[in-house]
Amino acid sequence: MTDLQLGLLVIGAAVVAGVLVYNRVQERAVGRQAQRDFAAPHADVLVEPQAEVRAETAQREPAPSAPAIDYVVQVHGVPRAVLEQHFGAKARVDEAQVALQMVSRRGAVSEAELLDFRSQVEALAAAHGAQVSAPEMRAALEGARALDRACAEVDIQIALHVTGVAAAPRSAGEPFDTLPRPEGGVTLLLDVPRSADPAGAYEAMVSSARRLGGRLVDDNGNGLDERALAAIGAELQATRGRLAELGIEPGSPLALRLFA
Repeated sequence: MTDLQLGLLVIGAAVVAGVLVYNRVQERAVGRQAQRDFAAPHADVLVEPQAEVRAETAQREPAPSAPAIDYVVQVHGVPRAVLEQHFGAKARVDEAQVALQMVSRRGAVSEAELLDFRSQVEALAAAHGAQVSAPEMRAALEGARALDRACAEVDIQIALHVTGVAAAPRSAGEPFDTLPRPEGGVTLLLDVPRSADPAGAYEAMVSSARRLGGRLVDDNGNGLDERALAAIGAELQATRGRLAELGIEPGSPLALRLFA
């Protein structure tokens, strides 16, 4: 073997070793990320005690707090009527403060939107010789985005389709919607975060679907048997737990604002 061949062999071995080491580092990095994302079983934020839920979620990204929904600016020296006149259509006005809702089903507000809101409040306060105090915007935006991501995971609607039956109007007091299907039959729809009693509402929806007769199917037209309905109920309980872990009570004023 010549010196050139030997040198090429050594270089080749080093390259292979480097690739293997790189791949191993990448595998560990992905593994750590996966542990952060999935280590706590979603059950978890399920029906388990709150203390256990917090211990599990501590391994993942910290859950945002519910107050991150609003960016609250304290205004001292501007009459409430003036604040309401200027901001009543897009923000909530209380005594000596204006609060912009930062998270809803439309997503989190943008940096430009928040900056514009704060600038308008400060300009109005300056015109009245008033004082303003407000949270740091970057931290508020990060909290809003984290809350928006968390809400997206629990923003669930359950649909049960009943084929082969006539359209039925929604009865008063039902905790779910009844909608006609374009191809015939009806759809029973439950908005989980906006329901005060998701489990009870789901049971009522299943019972109503059975009373209608016809064939019970999912969005893809697949039949739903008792096992499938039970699986949906279990996922609903998991979602209810995740909402609780976020400090959001389904059907509460906070939930109705977030999921509007």
